[in-house]
Amino acid sequence: MGGGMAGKAGLAGLALASLLFVGPNSFLAGQQPTAVPDAPAPQQTPPLADADGVNGPIVPGSGAGTGEGAGAASSTGGSSSSSTASAPPETGTQPQQPPRDDFQKAPPEQVAPGQMGPIIRTYTNLVIVPVTVKDSKGKEVPGLTWRDFRVFENGQRQELRIFSADPAALSVAFVIDQSLTSDVMAKVNDSLASVQGALTPYDEIAVFSYSHGSQERTAFTGAQSARVPAVLALTKETGTEELLPFNSGPLAGCSITQNGSCIDPNIQPGRSAGNSTFITIPKEIHTLNDAILAAAKELSTRPKTNRRIIYVVSDGKEAGSKATYKEVVQYLQTNNITVYGTLVGDSARWGEGYLSRFHLPFQMYDNRLVGYAFVTGGTLDAENGVNGIENSYAKIAEEARTQYTLGYYTHEPFIDGKYRSIEVRVERSGLDVIAKKGYIPSALDAR
Repeated sequence: MGGGMAGKAGLAGLALASLLFVGPNSFLAGQQPTAVPDAPAPQQTPPLADADGVNGPIVPGSGAGTGEGAGAASSTGGSSSSSTASAPPETGTQPQQPPRDDFQKAPPEQVAPGQMGPIIRTYTNLVIVPVTVKDSKGKEVPGLTWRDFRVFENGQRQELRIFSADPAALSVAFVIDQSLTSDVMAKVNDSLASVQGALTPYDEIAVFSYSHGSQERTAFTGAQSARVPAVLALTKETGTEELLPFNSGPLAGCSITQNGSCIDPNIQPGRSAGNSTFITIPKEIHTLNDAILAAAKELSTRPKTNRRIIYVVSDGKEAGSKATYKEVVQYLQTNNITVYGTLVGDSARWGEGYLSRFHLPFQMYDNRLVGYAFVTGGTLDAENGVNGIENSYAKIAEEARTQYTLGYYTHEPFIDGKYRSIEVRVERSGLDVIAKKGYIPSALDAR
């Protein structure tokens, strides 16, 4: 057994020696060993034509694009394609691609799942812009992303740092016009029970009223508290009678007398209302400016994380206020307050409601509420019936709650007190963008 193994080892050694010293490829014969061929070198993938990986439209059978990246890929792959497959498509056969936008360097801060609204940090140069987007039929457009919006301040585009499409809590200052005529006032009184149903437990509300001056009915309280329906019930009024005073003719005299004097000095010929031949018609009083300013002052103390809303139910008439329209608008723009409303009475009638927006010199403003909503980014709803007024509460509250929230850092000195214009665009056709037209920075925002 051992001898057999030794014999096999000896034969293996002789065969190895013959290969080394005698074979045709032996080193002693002066010949070089045959070189072993190398493996194929790896081919690097050619770079794509642009960052998106597509240079042109994708056509079935011709690859992803027709530019340099597609040509390089076909040449290195070893397979040739026909000229018809690599040619660009005919004009009009493929949808036009939107131009690439490289302005936004990084995506804005997104809202975490389950979080109620964005976390708004207090910076001296942070500007928050709530935006409502509607289609041609007046319905809200959901599903937009931060890539669809463009924000400009004083004509210069701003980079978005905050974006949110989640609902936000509301701080609502509810203002009721009590200078309405008795028939319109009765409809408003019947609709007040639906105000609380349009709000959520996260919201808060304060109630104001005005006729010959503004009055705060209750300070801010929980929207679902028992105080709200009680206060709204106490705010109901009978309204005013729509009189037709005469200053000439047989009806101009006083037909009701007492002790020889006219019982109503407002229609008395002469005396305190005029002279012996002319009667001064008493002026109407609708202190809309004062009521909005009072609501705005109370609203300015509410948290910045809430959406500050003034909701007015009125016909929009303004006459006799101490505060001017310009002063109230400046206060609203300084404190990030938006005005919404439901138009009733004359301003809600078809045709007449549109004409009431125009102001005649030396006359009272028939519809001042439209101007407040336009400059602050709010909307109005015109209703005549009780059901329409009730539905407008829920409709506008939902619209204010589900706005898109955009935020950016302004490059202007934030506390110089100068007005800055804001323009918001959406890169889609046929959409109506509603946002505030500008703002005025305040030193209180640096707190």
